[in-house]
Amino acid sequence: MGDVYGGGEDEDSSSSSRPRWLRPLLQSSFFGQCKVHAAAAHKSECNMFCLDCIDGPICSLCLNFHKDHRHIQIRRSSYHDVIRVGEIQKYLDITGVQTYIINSAKIVFLNQRRRPQPRPGKGAATNTCCVCDRSLLDSFAFCSIGCKIVGTSKNFDKEKMRADDGGASDSDESFESVNAASIRKQAVRSKVQGFTPSTPPQTAAAKRRKGVPRRAPTGGLLLGY
Repeated sequence: MGDVYGGGEDEDSSSSSRPRWLRPLLQSSFFGQCKVHAAAAHKSECNMFCLDCIDGPICSLCLNFHKDHRHIQIRRSSYHDVIRVGEIQKYLDITGVQTYIINSAKIVFLNQRRRPQPRPGKGAATNTCCVCDRSLLDSFAFCSIGCKIVGTSKNFDKEKMRADDGGASDSDESFESVNAASIRKQAVRSKVQGFTPSTPPQTAAAKRRKGVPRRAPTGGLLLGY
């Protein structure tokens, strides 16, 4: 496998092709208030990340202390962290990660999102994320940068090979192989969630469905005494 992530090296020998800042970036929780510039409420939202210092989310005012450093800006879409393709592709190879157009800008998601419930009567997706099975366009393999990390890791490749080579003609062995593959896939999903920061839940109240009004059987009956 070639240099998937380019630029810098990770401490983990199995991930030597990844930049050191990648995992801390994906583990960070953005959009909190900066403790240093709390007085400037309108500018103290921590939505920046310095790739050279790797010291967590910072606000736009903190950039004065990071002059001549590489930095990127994190944005939000439906309560999930995203980044513009034009920014991240300068430092990271995002080939295979599905892109979206939001506010006329092409973006990618940082981490895995919860899969939506399948719609009744709709057929199964023809192309899904190699890690979390989220529906994708045919030209992509991963739904987020986080899923690409897991899906292109050496351990993940070995697990896929074991799952492919585990098939057997005997029904019991075949069942055990499928079950083991399912367990391994669940472990991979847990690994993805391990470096995914928590996302604030949506607070929109569910609308009650108005029922059809029904008249009582004796509603129009007048009783005389």
